[in-house]
Amino acid sequence: MTANKIKVVIVDDSALIRSVMSEIVNSQPDMEVAGVAPDPLVARDLIKKVNPDVLTLDVEMPKMDGLDFLEKLMRLRPMPVLMVSSLTERGSEITMRALELGAVDFVTKPKISIQAGMREYTELITDKIRAAARARVKARTLHAPTPGTQLPQLRSPLTSSEKLIIIGASTGGTEAIREFLMQMPSDCPGILIAQHMPEGFTTSFARRLDSLCKISVSEAQGNERVLPGHAYIAPGHSHLLLKRSGANYMTHIEQTDPVNRHRPSVDVLFRSAAQAAGKNAVGVILTGMGKDGAQGMLEMKNAGAYNFAQDEASSVVFGMPREAIAIGAAHEVAGLTALPGLVLGHLAAHGGRALRV
Repeated sequence: MTANKIKVVIVDDSALIRSVMSEIVNSQPDMEVAGVAPDPLVARDLIKKVNPDVLTLDVEMPKMDGLDFLEKLMRLRPMPVLMVSSLTERGSEITMRALELGAVDFVTKPKISIQAGMREYTELITDKIRAAARARVKARTLHAPTPGTQLPQLRSPLTSSEKLIIIGASTGGTEAIREFLMQMPSDCPGILIAQHMPEGFTTSFARRLDSLCKISVSEAQGNERVLPGHAYIAPGHSHLLLKRSGANYMTHIEQTDPVNRHRPSVDVLFRSAAQAAGKNAVGVILTGMGKDGAQGMLEMKNAGAYNFAQDEASSVVFGMPREAIAIGAAHEVAGLTALPGLVLGHLAAHGGRALRV
């Protein structure tokens, strides 16, 4: 193995996918394939032998279920894992569970012409492998408020009608968002979320969060009134924007060009919040690779919003928060477990006038 190159092990029961993925990885000057395996049993021995930096893992595998293998791997030998998922409802549900178990991120297999499609994904796949190689990996545990502690209470349920929480995230964000939303009270302000995720997966993501949280969580449909106690997740095929309609905030969905190579884009959501809500918005930028959201968060700050960034120690990938902090867009930087209390504390201290609802 060449020194300083990212060593990748590819695990997939499809010989075609193993071949195409190997070609993609080996085409990059900073990474190389350390080995391939058709199933988790072969992969287990290969991992011991080559000690890879990143593992790519098919979600549906023979001989041993991919989730069972991932759960054992993250418990016994935590390492960066990038899931390779099919664009099906079952595939998206399994992928959501894989992220809960500790996978860093995922890529999807194209529906048509796998070989050509995977080659088109070269930049996306290799970017995700690089991010995974830098990721802080540990077995995932659910963080709940410390027993006996109280999260700050809003002055009254009505104060949350005017305030909004606007969240952006990418790599590692599905679990960070879950931990954040699970601490939100049922009367919290309306929440809008842009998480980098393909079409189809945001539906499963929203459904999973809705089953776990006190608040209602749904995939944004567009032209919905933003209500307290509700979170709206940008669908994987569209940008999510905040609009004002008289006394109400509304969701708006549009399929304009990707921004920062992403649709949904965090910058698009944050900029719309700066324009529509100004000082009534609280921005939160969570773990993720790249810089999407930094400029939009700065626009929110300049419009009077108060912003929080996740700190490096608790981020899976400290890319997006780092960029926002570097340009002065964040007022406060904190660990993931502290962020919900800080956000609610700021809202409780700055309740303001309620909109008529």
